[in-house]
Amino acid sequence: VGGVVGLEGYRYWAWGAGYVLLALDLFLPVIGTAVISGLGYIYGVLWGGLIGLAGSVTAAMIGYGICRFMGHSVAERLLGKKDMERGEHLFAGGAGGWIVALSRWLPLLPEVVACFAGLVCMPFSSFVVAVLCGSVPLAFTFAAVGNLGEGSPALALGLSAVIPAALWVVFGRMVRKHREKI
Repeated sequence: VGGVVGLEGYRYWAWGAGYVLLALDLFLPVIGTAVISGLGYIYGVLWGGLIGLAGSVTAAMIGYGICRFMGHSVAERLLGKKDMERGEHLFAGGAGGWIVALSRWLPLLPEVVACFAGLVCMPFSSFVVAVLCGSVPLAFTFAAVGNLGEGSPALALGLSAVIPAALWVVFGRMVRKHREKI
């Protein structure tokens, strides 16, 4: 409820506050799904989803861009030669797109994965498509959760936090198993 009430406090500028919060999710501990639900509560599914999508994609692009700008030599020093080669191999192929798209639904991982994709120089066009494939359904799903919570904003906010955690339980196992194979 606090996130929704907080956004409502900005009255006509709630969309801007929501966008900025989502874009800053790269640097601050923001629960993006709760912000998007709040936007859906205030603006409805279409506008809340579009604003949430814009903020989420902005955060991904900033993370990717900063890390890509750092260059190969800095990335190799950060990751080590072996992990850099693994990451390049993983993110150059089809698995990288899946990892980016699915990470958008999980807590903490979207920012880490976007940065890692930039560090290992995942092709930009592949990164953008994967971010959109993960972010479009996410934004509109959570805007719908927020909009449906009009009668019960606490329920909507609760679902916004619980759904990503539940997905992490399922997909976290898959990620760990895949990582063990590499």
